[in-house]
Amino acid sequence: MANGGPVQHGFPHLETVRAALTALYRRLSYDTVLTFSTSVAPADVAFCDTDDLHLGAQRVAHEMVRHFRLPDARLIVGFREMTHAANVELAAGPEYFVELNDRFRTHRRDIGAALAHEVAHVYLHRLGLAFRGTPDNEILTDTVTTYLGAGWLLLDAYREDAVSSQKLGYLTPEEFGYVLAKRALLFQEDPSVWFTSPQAYTAYGKGMALARQDERQPPLSAAGWAGRRRYAHDRRHAPAGQPGGPYEFSADSDGALRVSFPCPTCHQRIRVPVRGRVRARCGLCRTVLECDT
Repeated sequence: MANGGPVQHGFPHLETVRAALTALYRRLSYDTVLTFSTSVAPADVAFCDTDDLHLGAQRVAHEMVRHFRLPDARLIVGFREMTHAANVELAAGPEYFVELNDRFRTHRRDIGAALAHEVAHVYLHRLGLAFRGTPDNEILTDTVTTYLGAGWLLLDAYREDAVSSQKLGYLTPEEFGYVLAKRALLFQEDPSVWFTSPQAYTAYGKGMALARQDERQPPLSAAGWAGRRRYAHDRRHAPAGQPGGPYEFSADSDGALRVSFPCPTCHQRIRVPVRGRVRARCGLCRTVLECDT
């Protein structure tokens, strides 16, 4: 939790975020992802200063448990002085002990954001989905929290001015905006109507711009003129392609040329023949892609 210190910006964890989206679809399936079409509503996690601290925290925790479809999970929420925003003890269950930073005693409107991340930890623990290493695993948790409809709270908890700053989670504000944009494009949702933080709008806009750019990478038909020209140049020099680029060429045993590229929705790589106009369907997230190979 950044508290008064510098807030990292940009997209330094983008590769891990995209890998997290792919891993989520592989573990849940497309049909299960669609069951999360409704985001957590602001009214369901609203927390007034006049509310009882512990009863209110338990109420919000229950809402997060309901959102993540964990009917038998029981969260016991406490507060203590600590460096991080929150911590959850991932035991066998069904009871899970969550500790929130003492800061939330007086910053109650952000309790929902902190609990969203911790309940997502419980959800992933039960799924058996994890990345190796704590930093990558925390990025996975932030990505899943956001893509499944609770992470807009984490972006809305980001506030920064000339003398102070606050940010929850491990993604940068722009990366939260990127994952939110991915979700918005899937479900035709506009999470910006729920923001109370002015900085959240800016971060979401930058994330949406990058998410839209994913949809305009060659060999997708929506690619712009510069991308199409670069792609045509690389195709002439195939199968070498561009190592590390968004697309790669390869030849089949019979010499037929194919191109592989990431699905703009789930980022699983798709491989199609190089033969002009091609319609491809991602086998993981079922997105239909119009390509000009």
